[in-house]
Amino acid sequence: MRACFVTGTDTEIGKTLVSSALLHLLSQSGARTLGIKPIASGAVEVEGRLQNEDVDALARHSSLKLAPETLTPYLFKPAAAPHILAEQAGIEIDPALIKKTIQTVAKQADHAIVEGVGGFMLPLGQGRTGVDLAQALQLPVVLVIGLRLGALNHALLTAQAIRASGLNLLGWVANHIGPEMSYAQENLQTLHDYLPSPCLGVIPRLEATTLDERIQQAAQYLRSPWGDKN
Repeated sequence: MRACFVTGTDTEIGKTLVSSALLHLLSQSGARTLGIKPIASGAVEVEGRLQNEDVDALARHSSLKLAPETLTPYLFKPAAAPHILAEQAGIEIDPALIKKTIQTVAKQADHAIVEGVGGFMLPLGQGRTGVDLAQALQLPVVLVIGLRLGALNHALLTAQAIRASGLNLLGWVANHIGPEMSYAQENLQTLHDYLPSPCLGVIPRLEATTLDERIQQAAQYLRSPWGDKN
């Protein structure tokens, strides 16, 4: 089983888009794929069950269909920082519990994509951050970089934090998230020059309106983090 941890330079920069697109790409080869988002906030209640758009997108593009509650042990209804919501609920976000959950379900898959929450160092409470979660999982990391003003600084700082955590930066994906970026190609070249890991794809501004259509389009611009062998 191959697995990776998808993180980002910030929140709302395309982690779910990239994670789901990688699942879509890998599933096309006939592989058993599983997308996991262990922490999520912002959900609506449907027929007595909380549903989160990111969690549901990962599920739709996974070839393995497991009960959502087994894949997201921490799902909060309000759209806010998870550590604040966990404190209000009187619970602790425990990386060890998340690791155990992922180990239990991921062994059924050929490829598992674990999507983080927010940016790499988002606080999780109890003095922990997303770094502690990534270290507990000990998975190679795929970094999603939202291309906009300030992207270079955010990307290099995040890559530095990943390496300082003793984790392997498996590769990075650049995602055009804002209006037309000045000197976009020059900024991309800078990322190639400064980041030590390979680029797994550059996603342009997508024309599709639905999330699933955008995911399918994005998959065309990506390659497997594990090279040609899917």
